Amino acid sequence: MKVGDALPPLEIAVTRTLIVAGAIASRDYQDVHHDAVLAQEKGSPDIFMNILTTNGLVGRYITDHFGRDAVLRKVAIRLGAPNYPGDTMTLTGTVAALHGDTAEIRVVGANRLGHHVTGTVSVTLGPAGDVA
Repeated sequence: MKVGDALPPLEIAVTRTLIVAGAIASRDYQDVHHDAVLAQEKGSPDIFMNILTTNGLVGRYITDHFGRDAVLRKVAIRLGAPNYPGDTMTLTGTVAALHGDTAEIRVVGANRLGHHVTGTVSVTLGPAGDVA
């Protein structure tokens, strides 16, 4: 692994179930994450994914690539375009820096509206230092 290496993309189907389940799992009961009518009353075309679900999906993307022994040290993300039911979010990553056994990965998650999430993840590789 070297700076500039790209991780393979991961496509995630954004379903109504994923959005609602993520909100429930993270105890985020804001109506815009589970009630389409109330979300529309607040100006959104539909329910949309919360940041905690996005954060978990970014973490999954990194650990799926680096393996079960990888340890996430820091996840710093910003949200942009919402993820609505029916979207596909494609996560991509690039190795931005290496410090011993720790890599900093620049991550982007895009959907039909643009960038849903951008950020960086610091991950320490497992004992073997192998990529899964």
